[in-house]
Amino acid sequence: MQQLEQLPGVLAIDAGNSKTDVALVGADGSVLGHARGGGFQPQTVGAEAAIAGLAPLVDSVAAQAGLDPTAGVLVSFVSACLANADLPVEEDALLAALTARGWGVGNAVANDTFGLLRAGTDGPRGVAVVCGAGINCAGLLPDGRTARFLALGKLSGDWGGGAGLAGAAMWHAVRAEDGRGGPTALSTAIAAHFGLPSATALAEEIHLGRVPGARLHELVPVLFAAADSGDETALALIDRQADEIVRLAVVALRRLDLLGEAAPVVLGGGVLASRQPLLLDNVTARLALAAPLAEARVVVAPPVLGAALLGLDQLGGDPVAQRRLRDAYPTTAAVGALR
Repeated sequence: MQQLEQLPGVLAIDAGNSKTDVALVGADGSVLGHARGGGFQPQTVGAEAAIAGLAPLVDSVAAQAGLDPTAGVLVSFVSACLANADLPVEEDALLAALTARGWGVGNAVANDTFGLLRAGTDGPRGVAVVCGAGINCAGLLPDGRTARFLALGKLSGDWGGGAGLAGAAMWHAVRAEDGRGGPTALSTAIAAHFGLPSATALAEEIHLGRVPGARLHELVPVLFAAADSGDETALALIDRQADEIVRLAVVALRRLDLLGEAAPVVLGGGVLASRQPLLLDNVTARLALAAPLAEARVVVAPPVLGAALLGLDQLGGDPVAQRRLRDAYPTTAAVGALR
């Protein structure tokens, strides 16, 4: 006999490259618990270990809701939107590991880009581009058709995201210092940010392990500050990032036959959610030329909202519950409204 869940509702998981959010949501849309942890790296540690690493966050949200995570099934449905779930074989392995934890009666795994898309739309129609630590894009139609990309970094032709921008900033800064490249304000800006004499010195410190490589993400706002000051190299990098974002969106729209229709293009991830005008204005202008009927909107809510909404969809899609859930988080906004 199947054990009943302790709570009719959803355990929502949004696991990104740099951070993970877990929320426990009642069937009525009320948020009963929330916890945040580090990045999700199944490609490094394996599917089972990556899912096991979510357990402390699940225990935390269960405790916040007055539930006992050791007393059996927690919820009706576990909706997990996971970074690095790019291939069917990866999704299958993650789903098997998630199901084995026994947290939900039902379980589903999707790439985290689909969570972003659901957070920014009222239904399964549109395209989402996530530009956080990495970059990815996904599109969906009501009939279930999808548009996806491999998103395996340089191996699959990707460029940009926070890690890519930071790496490119370092590349130009060091080459400017040693004479292989032209001058750029990034050299002195990067050195000043880390309190070092040069960007080259930072490269040495990272190589020797005296500065954690993970700190390179701090260079993204340094890059934008240099661009705001008119540095041509920094401006060129942001221009290329905007081009990549729009290329992804347009290809996905074309694959889904949405290029000639009004359709949402949801933008999210840390780089886009920071709402830097230099980037968003560029994206908007490019999108207006390539897909004039598309509506760009930035998700300013945590993407775990999308995972939770996907879970509520599985429980019947009660519009009152979905509205209550959305009210618990910031909403999305059209790009032009974010000034």
